[in-house]
Amino acid sequence: MNAFDILGDPVRRRILELLAGGERTSGAITDVIRAEFALSQPAVSQHLRVLRESGFASVRAEGARRFYAVDPSPLKEIDVWLGRFRGFWEQRLDALGTELARGRRASRTSGARESDPSAEGT
Repeated sequence: MNAFDILGDPVRRRILELLAGGERTSGAITDVIRAEFALSQPAVSQHLRVLRESGFASVRAEGARRFYAVDPSPLKEIDVWLGRFRGFWEQRLDALGTELARGRRASRTSGARESDPSAEGT
């Protein structure tokens, strides 16, 4: 499975979102996923296994508890792929910022004319 196959599943994306906030026990992850997706504990365990085996998550044992954490290595592959497209949205965000700034300037200029009695009749 490639990185996009792994992240194509909403349950696995949600698990990674949970782990982005810091290390969590498998029980804590299962509680959230069961509540949000109505999945069984074995189904959640299967998703955790896929994340672990694909390198997106690491696990460490502490007694009977298992702690999961994000492993950022596979996310670099996605970041590299997205890098080819970043220019598109950055360019649009820059253009949006320019348009917003123009709108603010126009608004201030028209507001100044309305409040300036000497601007009447011009």
